[in-house]
Amino acid sequence: MPRSVNHVASRAKRKRILKLTRGYFGARKNVWTVAKNTWEKGLTYAYRDRKTKKRNFRALWIQRINAAARMEGISYSKLMGALTKAGIEINRKVLADLALNNPAAFKAIVDKVK
Repeated sequence: MPRSVNHVASRAKRKRILKLTRGYFGARKNVWTVAKNTWEKGLTYAYRDRKTKKRNFRALWIQRINAAARMEGISYSKLMGALTKAGIEINRKVLADLALNNPAAFKAIVDKVK
C-alpha cells in the first residue's frame, strides 16, 4: 500500500512561512530551509530584544535624570534616595520626561526633596 502524504497541508505550511519571510535578502526569502531557519531565529531575536528594550530605556532614563540632577547640584543616587525618603512616588520614565521637556517642574521636585 502506498504511503499517504498530506501534500495540501505541508504545502500550506511552507507557503505560510515563505509569506512571512517576504522582504528578506537572497535565499532567506525563497529557499524553504533557509527561510524557515531565518524566521525561527527572528522569533528568538524578537523575544530577546523585547527584554533588552526595557533595559535600554531604563538606562536612558537614568542618564537623563542624572544629567538634569547634576545641573541642580545633586547626584542621581542622592536624588532617588531623597525622593523615597520624602515619600514622592514618581517613576524614572516620568522623571526623565520632566527633566527633558519641563525643566521647571523637575527643578521644583528637586527643591522639594533638598
